[in-house]
Amino acid sequence: MFLFPFSRLLRASSLPIPTNLPTSPQHLLTPFILALTASLQRLDLSRDPRKTLNRLSKHKWTVTNTVPYLIMAACASFSLYVMTTPPFPLKLGIPAVYILAILIPITSQFVFPATPIFAWLITFFSARFIPSATRPDIHVALLPALESVLYGANISDLQTRYTNAVLDVLAWLPYGVLHFSVPFVVALVLWTLGPRGSVQYWGKAFGWMNLTGVVTQLVLPCAAPWYEIIHGLTPANYGMPGSPGGLLRIDRVFHSSGYTNAFGSAPLVFGAFPSLHSGCATMEALFLAHFFPQFKPLFWAYVGVLWWATMYLSHHYLIDLTGGACLSVMVFYVTMPEAFKDADQINWTEALGQPAVVEGYNIVNGRQELDLDEEIRKLEEQGDGVEGDEEERIEASGSGSGSQEAQKSKTKKSRSVSWGETKVMGEEAGRAE
Repeated sequence: MFLFPFSRLLRASSLPIPTNLPTSPQHLLTPFILALTASLQRLDLSRDPRKTLNRLSKHKWTVTNTVPYLIMAACASFSLYVMTTPPFPLKLGIPAVYILAILIPITSQFVFPATPIFAWLITFFSARFIPSATRPDIHVALLPALESVLYGANISDLQTRYTNAVLDVLAWLPYGVLHFSVPFVVALVLWTLGPRGSVQYWGKAFGWMNLTGVVTQLVLPCAAPWYEIIHGLTPANYGMPGSPGGLLRIDRVFHSSGYTNAFGSAPLVFGAFPSLHSGCATMEALFLAHFFPQFKPLFWAYVGVLWWATMYLSHHYLIDLTGGACLSVMVFYVTMPEAFKDADQINWTEALGQPAVVEGYNIVNGRQELDLDEEIRKLEEQGDGVEGDEEERIEASGSGSGSQEAQKSKTKKSRSVSWGETKVMGEEAGRAE
């Protein structure tokens, strides 16, 4: 019942979405439940490591598919080396658990595609253990200067001039709640409703985008707007704690100190550029818009709202958001498999392992598009069959007007084209002659 008014509103809106969306809760959930059931049935429930080892022995290693794993292994090894919590040898349990999960097929099908994500998480977590003496200088004035040069003003500062409790909550929802939950929702949607291999592609692109962003933040540390508000442009050092910025007001609303404690002990305090909040939202919109384009305006509207929220809460400059979005676009297309590059040629039927059309629905895997090439081919085949029958009847008649009828048949065949309307008109014209 909760989704009923929203589906009615979507149908009444002028957005370019299917007009035949089901509106009852049962009709809304049935296609998803069917797709989820099919996805669960495709899971490999084997627990025999020999199956994984056999697949690994048959894998063809090339420079292209080997270098990414070497980069991730280097990031993970460095993170384990500098990590002091948990101490040695307990921290060796992290790679041991990962290797065990990779060897068992029932867990490998989830863990292995998420390898870039795990590499990002361990690199981010271990950033706090890197000695300050070996880290580069923190840039305090770089981002606000670029903001003023590129956009003519400090856009993020303008967003913080007026605040109130309602805007605080509206900004907190995408920044503090949806940012951490939407990636799981996207993965579930792609796993159930997307083409085969799309969720693996999601794990690869999402992980590499975040890993590249964290490495950039370590190499080019920059202060966020909250630092300029609190400390001005005075030099920063790695001993300074982080600040929740505008989320401090959310702590006051809920009478808690959750965000104050979380940002105060953040492993990467000076990681404003690029914005991974922007990068994640952009990556989510790119994936959903690519596979479900009829809802594209809604996906990109979410990105716009999150951009506003990050600046309103004084966590990022506009240049940070632009950098995060550019990073996502680059990784999205660089990691895209060949089978997904042309959205119109994705094999949805084979991908889902079941007919693409769910009985009783006109929406085909989130699409409502007519394959014109296929329709033209069918019409041409039908046209060839009709003309062939007509010629056989002419030959069987054996009348003396064979040459005249043959001429009519030629005229009719030349005027019969592939489009339905013109074909009918051509046939009518032939009869009139």
